[in-house]
Formats: sequence, structure tokens, C-alpha cells
Amino acid sequence: MRYGYWLPVFGGWLRNVPDEGMDASWDYTSELVRRSEEIGYDLTLIAELTLNDVKGADAPTLDAWSTAAALAAVTKRLELMVAVRPTFHHPAQLAKQAANIDRISGGRLSLNVVSAWWADEARRYGLEFDAHDDRYARTSDWLAVVDGMWREPRFTHQGTHYQVEDAILEPKPLAQPRPIIYAGGESEAAKEMIARTCDAYVMHGDPVDRIKARIDDMKVRRERLDLPPLKFGMAAYAIVRDSPAEAAAELARITDVQSSAAGYDNYRQWLANTQQEAAPSLAEYSVSNRGLRPNLVGTPEEITERIAEYSAIGLDLVLLQCSPQKEEMERFAAQVIRRSRGQNPVGSGSDLPI
Repeated sequence: MRYGYWLPVFGGWLRNVPDEGMDASWDYTSELVRRSEEIGYDLTLIAELTLNDVKGADAPTLDAWSTAAALAAVTKRLELMVAVRPTFHHPAQLAKQAANIDRISGGRLSLNVVSAWWADEARRYGLEFDAHDDRYARTSDWLAVVDGMWREPRFTHQGTHYQVEDAILEPKPLAQPRPIIYAGGESEAAKEMIARTCDAYVMHGDPVDRIKARIDDMKVRRERLDLPPLKFGMAAYAIVRDSPAEAAAELARITDVQSSAAGYDNYRQWLANTQQEAAPSLAEYSVSNRGLRPNLVGTPEEITERIAEYSAIGLDLVLLQCSPQKEEMERFAAQVIRRSRGQNPVGSGSDLPI
């Protein structure tokens, strides 16, 4: 199992806690990322939204791509998975920017292609917002340009949404045959696009049986196309404590969300513009991406066993959220990551930061 985490570009993950002590700043995120390399994490996901989905649209949020470029220069091992929305970036220009960041990082860049959901954000920035299935058609066209620019000496494309003629991109990315392309989605349009064009499928959090069904489904789709196997990742929120009672108390604290919370209107827009197999409750929306459903809540031993169950069904990557992030990531690395890799866990709740 590989362990990744969401970079707190929004200044936190909890919709009912205004200040989580993890500000949306270069100082905080760069310190967090450099420390994460030292304690065993494999990857960070840098989300892309121009408005703040968690703390309210007018709260600060970091830009994904300039942050990724800066992190590429101050890290050595960590994979930098950067989210990208096709409607916010012309594919030929993005392919050039991504190739440059990939080279700065020594071949550690990957893309998480997101086909957008926030209509109000697009309107405020003067950008198009397509109907649901049309967004995935646009993404497919967009990816054809990015892939072609990365692979071909000269590339021409005449698509529905994008056209380039005799385009040149040099130098190419170091990552070969190309940087890994991740994407997620539960609609038929999303799954078909991902099976055809991507390298890895990332999922919202869910119990083991639901994740297994999705993995099995995507494996069949991929085999039908005679393409190499996909990798699989899942979002999850982690609460590691010495006792089940302590973990339950923390879970109660973070799920006390009211309709007056700053991100509640965004929650309604998200539900309206996605096609979820099972929409989250308001309590579940206290953290993003259905992160509570994998139930990585409990003692280190319980969480390690749960992760082993996901690994057994073919999950390759867990993408964690936690709060406060720096302290909780230290705890998770010391007590869960080390245990899952056959190393002696370090410390306990009594001598780890709280």
C-alpha cells in the first residue's frame, strides 16, 4: 500500500471548525510536505479550486500549479499529484507547464484530472460549465492533446473542443511513457472515459465491499480495451487514538456540522452537479470526498487491519485527510504506516503531539 495525503490548500478539512491551525500558506504547506518525506509518505495530492470549497468561497486557498512547481524544487522523493480542471487550462499549454514541473521534480509529477462540479466557481471566473456527460467528453478531448504533446515530436489534433496544429513540446517529461494520469467518477460517462484514457482510478471513500465492486468493474472495462491494468486509490479521513472511546469522541467533534457552516452552499452545489452512487449525509460532508466511510477511525491496530482489507482487494493508494494535519500525520506515520510495513511503531498517544 502507498500512503498519500491531501495538501491542505484550503486551510483545513473541517466545515464546522473555522480555524484548524493549518493556514493556507506556503510556509505551512512546504514544511508539511518536506516533513512528510522524512516520515514515510509516498505522495501528496494538490487540489485545484480557485475558490475555497471547505471554509467558504471568500476564504484563502492556494493555487495548485504554482504551489506544485515550488514544491518540486524543495522535495526529493514525494510524488506530486496535481489536480487539473480542463475548463481552466488549455491542454497544450498545460502539457508544457506540466512537463517543465516534471523536470524540476526529476520525474515525480502526476495529474489528477477533475471534470469539474462547481458551477458558481466557473461562472465567477468567466469559464464554461458543461452538462455532466459533456464535461467528460471535453476531458477526453483535452487528454488527447496533453498525451499527444507529451509523446509526439510534432502533434496535430482536430477535436470537438480543442485544436492544435504541428505543435512542438520540448523538452518532454522525464516520466515515461508519460506522467501518471489519475481520474475519478462514478457515472457511466466517467468510468468509460477513465478506462480508455487514464492510468489510475481514484475513488471517494466507501466500505470495502463497495470499493471492491468498483475495482472489479474497472478491471473488466480495462481488459475489454486490451490496455495495461489500472492502479486504484481511495480517499479516507483518519483518526488514530489509543482507545476506541478516544477515537469516537474525536469523530463526534468533527461531524457536528450545521447548515450554517461556511461550506454548506457548496455542498448543495456539489450534490446537484455530480452523479454519486450514494450521496453523503450532512454529517459525512463534515470532511470531503466521503472520507469517513472507510472507517479509518480507531486504534492503530484496528486501522492497520482495515487497510490490509483494502489492500487485499486491489487498492494501491490511500489518500488521507486529517486535522490538525501536521500532528495527525505524524501520529499516523508512526503508528500505522510503520506497522503496515512491518516496522516497529513509534510512540503512543501519550508521547505524540495532540
